[in-house]
Amino acid sequence: QVQLVESGGDLVQPGGSLRLSCAASGFPFRYYRMSWYRQAPGKERELVAHILSSGESTNYADSVKGRFTISRDNAKNMVYLQMNSLKLEDTAVYYCNTRQWGRNYWGQGTQVTVSS
Repeated sequence: QVQLVESGGDLVQPGGSLRLSCAASGFPFRYYRMSWYRQAPGKERELVAHILSSGESTNYADSVKGRFTISRDNAKNMVYLQMNSLKLEDTAVYYCNTRQWGRNYWGQGTQVTVSS
């Protein structure tokens, strides 16, 4: 059974950094694209970035380009999101995602709050 578990969310001041982690299990992780999405209160869920099975990162949201980096460790079945220079508008629940056979699988989310 596909399982995605996010961790690392925290309260952080503007300009600070966080690294989110997603532990994946129940599928051959290294062959699948992984993604981070986020959803702020009252807003639609939005794509943050994809990372392909090749390790190439794609489709960073314009709002995070140059500040966030998605990466993966296939030996550990982990995907990460390094977030630097955090802004108030980065406040959201961050979700790990994979898509298999046209179906999306989601983790439970981890809360990131950027506040002064």
